[in-house]
Amino acid sequence: MSDRLAVRKTYKLYIAGAFPRSESGRSYPVTDGKGRFLANAAHASRKDARDAVTAARKAFPGWAGRTGYNRAQILYRIAEMLEGRRDQFTAELRHTGASKTHAAAEVDAAIDRWVWYAGWADKITAVAGAANPVAGPYFNFSTPEPTGVVAVIAPDSPLLGLVSVLAPAIVTGNTTVVVASEPAPLAAITLAEVLATSDLPGGVVNILTGHRTELTPWLASHMDVNAIDLTGIPDEHVQDLEEKAAGNLKRVHRPTATGWTADPGTARMTAFLETKTVWHPVGV
Repeated sequence: MSDRLAVRKTYKLYIAGAFPRSESGRSYPVTDGKGRFLANAAHASRKDARDAVTAARKAFPGWAGRTGYNRAQILYRIAEMLEGRRDQFTAELRHTGASKTHAAAEVDAAIDRWVWYAGWADKITAVAGAANPVAGPYFNFSTPEPTGVVAVIAPDSPLLGLVSVLAPAIVTGNTTVVVASEPAPLAAITLAEVLATSDLPGGVVNILTGHRTELTPWLASHMDVNAIDLTGIPDEHVQDLEEKAAGNLKRVHRPTATGWTADPGTARMTAFLETKTVWHPVGV
């Protein structure tokens, strides 16, 4: 029997493409399905949330300005890297109490979901946009554009649910601040390690770990956040957060009861798009 002491890992936040510690110096223990210690996760503060929003805002013009085809390439590369870490993600899901078969199936579904959204990057404009009939010598076009900075409160489905709320927000050109699952954040931080070594620009995705009840009100009321996805929020807290989000007329995506294995459709992509209408004279 080995007498070597285990190295207990403390996972950090993911902000602006780097892995800072929480400015508060706090962390909290993450346990497995049987209550056994797994690791420490950073306990993000209001200041960390502000830093993440600043990073997302700084990254927004460059990410929104890329072609849909280029965003598709970047997201597909992330899927390739997720595939390379399949065993690690499976092991982390097993810590939550999932069987080996179920955990492996969820990892595969998450990778497939990421690829599916990557394929939409250069197609969503054609589907969500329109050429509108007008009574005059004009062309009239409606074109979708990204909303801006989106705060995403992830569900407790630690990988498939996370991918299902994150990928549709960034594939259309938004940047994000994600509050990971509070009881099961390890898959989110491992995903951050994948993102950091991919060609996704720093700041497009920022991941915070900690207490939702502490972080979400500040993100909902933050005047530089343009939209918020409340998927991971219990129903009894939704109204209060919607009232906070009304300060700058944020788009709000309410929690839905749809299972994560269901066909996702395009609703999560279009939820965080604005529509720009352009008039142009018809050439003679």
